[in-house]
Amino acid sequence: MPALDSILGKPFPVLDDGFVRLVDYMGSDEAIVQAARVSYGKGTKKVNEDRGLIRYLMRHRHSTPFEMCEAKFHIRVPMDTWRQWVRHRMANVNEYSTRYSVAIDSAQTTKPEEWRIQSLGNKQGSSGYLDSEKGNHLTKREQELQALTHSVYQERLELGVAREQARKDLPLSTYTEAYWKMDLHNLLHFLALRMDDHAQLEIRLFAKTIGEEIVSKWVPNAWEAFQDYRIQSLALTQYDRDIIAALNKSGKEGAKKLAIQLGLLDEAGTTTKKSREREELESKLTDLGFEIPW
Repeated sequence: MPALDSILGKPFPVLDDGFVRLVDYMGSDEAIVQAARVSYGKGTKKVNEDRGLIRYLMRHRHSTPFEMCEAKFHIRVPMDTWRQWVRHRMANVNEYSTRYSVAIDSAQTTKPEEWRIQSLGNKQGSSGYLDSEKGNHLTKREQELQALTHSVYQERLELGVAREQARKDLPLSTYTEAYWKMDLHNLLHFLALRMDDHAQLEIRLFAKTIGEEIVSKWVPNAWEAFQDYRIQSLALTQYDRDIIAALNKSGKEGAKKLAIQLGLLDEAGTTTKKSREREELESKLTDLGFEIPW
């Protein structure tokens, strides 16, 4: 893939000192099509163009042809973000070892305007930013903390403490590096989760860089289908379908009555009872141009 070869080995910066770069790859859109046609034989002859077949495969979640493509990345990422990253276990990983080598002399820093506030409605998320006065204070404290931990770590090494023990108080903001190899099917699953607005900002920035700067050039037809059927699509649950059908058939009152039966509203038909499922349904109704029926 000429478009991909032109960026092979090029580091794309992420955060203040992180990066992602593609170091090797195998396959392309053609490999996906080739694998599918072997699997399905004569049945795929009805699809007379590669793009159409790839879109069919993505639309119907036929995943194995996408496993014929693989990519290997070299990444530099803060340790706390890396902990989320390696939860995606369908990968081959080799990480920089602070047991064998001195830790990377770099830690993620936070600008005063970047300190996020804990979300009240989402225990694992954030909402908004602290004011500049608090932000300046926290950034200064961060600098002091990182300088202290680095000094203590260096002191231990100079006194002869084993690297495997000297590292134990390094902060999670310390950068690590790894080679990370994954097939396209599992890579797209990783991107679908980590590019999502609900993902933590730091890993979202890495995922968007991988997707937009690398995968889009590697498999343009698969990337287009992925955008259409995974990123920009809208999944409807049984509750969603039933409410929309009731809204279409019986109007707002019918939809409201059903929502009460399903437990999405309280017995009085109000939203005083918190329901994440109802909130997600309301968001879908808004996206589809419907007025919220309660």
